[in-house]
Amino acid sequence: MQFKVTLRDVEPLVWRRIEVPARYSFWDLHVAIQDAMGWLDYHLHMFRVRNVGGEIEEIGIPNEDTFEGEPVCHPGWELAVAAYFTRVGTRAEYEYDFGDGWVHDVLLESIAPRRARTRYPRCIAGARRCPPEDCGGPHGYAELLATIADPTHEEYESTVEWLGGVIDPQAFDPSAVRFDNPAQRWKITFAGG
Repeated sequence: MQFKVTLRDVEPLVWRRIEVPARYSFWDLHVAIQDAMGWLDYHLHMFRVRNVGGEIEEIGIPNEDTFEGEPVCHPGWELAVAAYFTRVGTRAEYEYDFGDGWVHDVLLESIAPRRARTRYPRCIAGARRCPPEDCGGPHGYAELLATIADPTHEEYESTVEWLGGVIDPQAFDPSAVRFDNPAQRWKITFAGG
């Protein structure tokens, strides 16, 4: 399954094109998006996608403290992506870090047979570096970009230090993306090991 993942509210666009196995769960897709975008998986996430009945379902990490009447978030590791992305053109919303509010559009671009001797998932295209974690969402990222573009800005040095050095927001190389094993990430996240 080939997806285009586009980060909303950031100009110019930050996007990735990834190919993942059709057997993937939403947890597996989450890990692939994190790795392709360059996020560090420090925060909660959620997919919002239409089910076969046309209703929007929330899929991610369930919250046991939901209030009556709130939508139920289904565990992503229990639901297959292919059950929701049934045809090319299907879209979903993927939100990462509810505080910063990084919302992504996820579009199924194609479904094709596996290619022999090809390792999946893989990132085949994209543009621009992902914003750094905890920079304040799209508005904070725009301010960060303005700050690092102006070496005379009063916060330039402290921002570059916080970033760990000067970054190039235009830089992205799909061949440099490395994907974690989703099952191992799940064990680290939920089983402590």
